[in-house]
Amino acid sequence: MKKYLAELIGTMVLVLMGCGSAVFAGTGQPFAAVGTLGVAFAFGLAVLAMVYTIGKISGCHINPAITLGLLLSNKISGKDAGMYMVFQVVGAILGSAILYILAKDSGSTTTLTGANGYSNVLPAFIAETVFTFIFVLVVLGVTSKGAENKFAGVAIGLALVLVHIVCIPITGTSVNPARSIGPALFQGGEALSQLWLFIVAPFLGGAMAAFTWKALDNDTEE
Repeated sequence: MKKYLAELIGTMVLVLMGCGSAVFAGTGQPFAAVGTLGVAFAFGLAVLAMVYTIGKISGCHINPAITLGLLLSNKISGKDAGMYMVFQVVGAILGSAILYILAKDSGSTTTLTGANGYSNVLPAFIAETVFTFIFVLVVLGVTSKGAENKFAGVAIGLALVLVHIVCIPITGTSVNPARSIGPALFQGGEALSQLWLFIVAPFLGGAMAAFTWKALDNDTEE
């Protein structure tokens, strides 16, 4: 149960900090709006902080697409994978609830999801699939046997920053089904109608990363 609770807390922090930076970026404040780079780094730094906080407990997936990738790579049991995903979604909902309370009277014009939405399904689907593939591939690589695991958190956090810098203008960036489900439940409307894409595409990208890493990895460990 401890590892499941760790995933809940980690995902809550990711949603609160990442989506929170997007929600409050455009509101009146004593500092300039954080912009795309600020939002990208908020997500990356949240992951980086959580990797070194809960990594020893749960491995710090805080993303169902990563959990799927590790399941298909035989690095986690089916039972644990299912429980991880459930607690990740619950954590995302809790983070979104906190953000909703903080943002509802803030005057922010940014949606709670922090996403731009999309007008064309195909480019959005391709973007979420490809960028999740890249992100999960990095996770699988830097946490594999023989890799520089001491700096895995840095590589994973910076990879997420990189993904957001490129993908924010396209979809707002999810690459994480839980991160999309939580805010969409509070945002409603268009966010819910688009939610299927931000679930299916990241899962597809995570699965592709798992099979690709299996083909690339020279580690014979089962």
